[in-house]
Amino acid sequence: QAQLSQALNGVSDKAKEAKEFLVQLKNLLQQIQENGLDYEACLVAQCDALVDALTRQKAKLLTKVTKEREHKLKVVWDQINHCTLKLRQSTGLMEYCLEVIKENDPSGFLQISDALIKRVQVSQEQWVKGALEPKVSAEFDLTLDSEPLLQAIHQLDFIQMKCRVPVTVPPVPLLQLEKCCTRNNSVTLAWRMPPLSHNPVEGYILELDDGDGGQFREVYVGKETLCTIDGLHFNSTYNARVKAFNSSGVGPYSKTVILQTSDVAWFTFDPSSAHRDIVLSNDNQTATCNSYDDRVVLGTAAFSKGVHYWELHVDRYDNHPDPAFGIARINVVKDMMLGKDDKAWAMYVDNNRSWFMHCNSHTNRTEGGVSKGATVGVLLDLNKHNLTFYINGQQQGPPAFENIEGVFMPALSLNRNVQVTLHTGLEVP
Repeated sequence: QAQLSQALNGVSDKAKEAKEFLVQLKNLLQQIQENGLDYEACLVAQCDALVDALTRQKAKLLTKVTKEREHKLKVVWDQINHCTLKLRQSTGLMEYCLEVIKENDPSGFLQISDALIKRVQVSQEQWVKGALEPKVSAEFDLTLDSEPLLQAIHQLDFIQMKCRVPVTVPPVPLLQLEKCCTRNNSVTLAWRMPPLSHNPVEGYILELDDGDGGQFREVYVGKETLCTIDGLHFNSTYNARVKAFNSSGVGPYSKTVILQTSDVAWFTFDPSSAHRDIVLSNDNQTATCNSYDDRVVLGTAAFSKGVHYWELHVDRYDNHPDPAFGIARINVVKDMMLGKDDKAWAMYVDNNRSWFMHCNSHTNRTEGGVSKGATVGVLLDLNKHNLTFYINGQQQGPPAFENIEGVFMPALSLNRNVQVTLHTGLEVP
């Protein structure tokens, strides 16, 4: 009895484990059902996204075919109209010549024959080689190679199962020095993860110092591996570094890369900050105005240190206007002459003399003005904290403003009687 009782206890324990296992299997069935539905929905969404992308690309390709067809039709219709006109002219000339040949008066024929022969020769010369050949063919020079995409669709399959190993922080990103560069006061940095790196990456954090050996600060957080930072100081050395992160945390920093911004400013007029009456052309290097009132436009550069020089060429100058040249804060008033508020420092000039102006205060009247073809130079020396102006290479008066500090943008005000073209990237005179 004792042995039987012990054996029954063992069976009872196993039966209890079996019941618990059945409950676990039933829960597993439910989870499989739910996961299957989730995966089906995900697969449908991914395939629908592919179909949508193909539909959009099909629309783009059809647009190209339509443009090519319309171009060919226009060329042929133009050639038909041109040939029809020439044919009418030639036919009319032929009919007139036949009537002249029938003329019985020899003297009358001789009076017009030379001129008529020349007209016929000219008419014949108009039918040059190729004039009676189509300028375009009926064939379309468009070939769509869909075979690689079709093969990719046929090979579309699940490539791997979920990773069962624990997720750890990403490794150190590798800065791609061959793709890192500087242009003007902008820097572009590129990086990638090391090969055979299996830890997932959700994004990157790019940091840059202040260009003067100061602390690093975040300038970009996202999934891209290429970033351009604008609006930096000219003639400055920046240190940059990047790190990756995922759900487990943030990985270590990359090696620091050193980038040097340009010491010579290249910039244009800024259409986004210009008064609506300002008209920019020539890749935003030439400025005119639709109003008889003075309107302000700023440059795309911002200066807070260093020495910077640019010139403005006076392309048109009518009726003795007073254009103003100088620098300004970004929030300068745009609907009056530069220098009338406290956000701008300027020299305004007519055809005989110039004045310096800030806060609507006029100082240092200087003889010598501008005319069509004149060049105005602006020298901003933020090492000495002063602003100096030049006309046709000669300094115009003393340094215009001193003890200026902060962030400044090149600025100009003009009305419809003036046209000015900006020249940048110049060495300091």
